[in-house]
Amino acid sequence: MLKLQKNSLIILFLLSGLLLSSCGDFFNKEEEGQPVARVGEKYLYKEDIARLVQDDMSAQDSALFVTNYINNWASKQLLLSKSKINLPEEKLAEFDRLVSNYRADLYTRAYIEALVLQAQDTAVTKSQLRDFYEREMENFKLSEKLVQLRFVGMSNQFLDLEGVKNKIRNWNDSDKTYLDSIAVQFKKIHFNDSIWVSATRVIEEIPPLTNLNEEANLKKSQFFELQDSLEVYLGMVTNVLEVNDTAPFEYVEPDIKQLILNRRRLNYVKKLETEIIDEAIKKKEFEVYENKN
Repeated sequence: MLKLQKNSLIILFLLSGLLLSSCGDFFNKEEEGQPVARVGEKYLYKEDIARLVQDDMSAQDSALFVTNYINNWASKQLLLSKSKINLPEEKLAEFDRLVSNYRADLYTRAYIEALVLQAQDTAVTKSQLRDFYEREMENFKLSEKLVQLRFVGMSNQFLDLEGVKNKIRNWNDSDKTYLDSIAVQFKKIHFNDSIWVSATRVIEEIPPLTNLNEEANLKKSQFFELQDSLEVYLGMVTNVLEVNDTAPFEYVEPDIKQLILNRRRLNYVKKLETEIIDEAIKKKEFEVYENKN
């Protein structure tokens, strides 16, 4: 135990000296390749730790961080060494294959992504989006209720409550102009009733609207007035789409663009893989031997 404590003190003293001189010392050219710890034939070098030490760490925090890092590194190396001795050969071989496959996947995935980013056409026209929607309309069924509506939220002490009710209902040009002119008096506003919004989102925006009363209030051509202890909400629902109805084009347009780009990417990757194999065969870099058994 005394020997272990003595070794820990020596390590801490060494690391404190390195860190107190400033974290920048880790990057000096003459210090490269300087070991700070060893387990068997494996060495941990100063520059391996330097990149992990944050500039805003105090000298004491840095010393503690480095000490913990060294101990964790040593623990992993020792366990790795023990595992190679004690695990069955077939298990070690299996792990080696997994590591090799994972490394290959990392390299190839990074390379393919770089090629895709360089070559992929990300422009999608409105016509392409619309054509895709028309072809695949059956795949765009709604999983939640959508509504088109306009609403305002205001203090329940608002003076011209009846006037706002009439204007939300009628919604002619003069009504819109008037409500826009006094919009600063409202707690919440949503006047764009041409866009589709999920019922879930509407419930989040209007606290007195809940899952229990949503069915009664979010109906086509329904005017609603809902109130809590602080505010009153006036709204007019202009249209509704239910679950399993076909999603409107405008609502799924961003998803369609992503689908088109994903398909382009997959087609490009398939084409790339085919071209790589064909080129390797032509250059005699790749060949498959016949099985004569």
